[in-house]
Amino acid sequence: MIFLHAARGTYDGTHSENRLTWDGYIEWSQLTHVREIVSLDYMLNEDLVQPDYDDAYDWEQIHVFGLMQTGLYTTREYVLRRMTQTDVFNVLTVVIEPNQECRNIEIEDYDFMGYDLVDQDFGNSALTNCGGFAETFQPDDLNDKGLFDSYNTAFDVKQRLLINNPNEFHADTNVIAIWRHRTIGRGSLL
Repeated sequence: MIFLHAARGTYDGTHSENRLTWDGYIEWSQLTHVREIVSLDYMLNEDLVQPDYDDAYDWEQIHVFGLMQTGLYTTREYVLRRMTQTDVFNVLTVVIEPNQECRNIEIEDYDFMGYDLVDQDFGNSALTNCGGFAETFQPDDLNDKGLFDSYNTAFDVKQRLLINNPNEFHADTNVIAIWRHRTIGRGSLL
């Protein structure tokens, strides 16, 4: 498995600048048990890394999946060096399409958050930013971070999403395993 890295903005009841208010989001999404979104979704957890696309070194750090830039990078050091400064943010380590259950994989100073289903453009989460897919999963199937806890559930829902919604762009997804750093970026959340 290839471990990749990202710095993403937070989205919860206290940190939701430039987006739908948290209460408005909860009402729209019906994710009443979710306390925070930890995702690669660009609209909910914006990408804080700003690569220099004219620099060859930066292109060595940018991860491309197929033909798509993913908003993921090869090293945490690069992510921290190129990110927009903010007090509270998520430093993430992720695996695209993991080949095994990840909840027991320990990464030093990181906690496993769960599995997201992100569309093929690596832009939107089918779990938290598509209005729901009630024929495939229910809001309470997600944990309090808006993710699936189970590897098997994530891959089962990935398959059923596409079968149940063959003409919906956001139903064609990648399973993403997500770990979050315990201290870097946690600011006032500690």
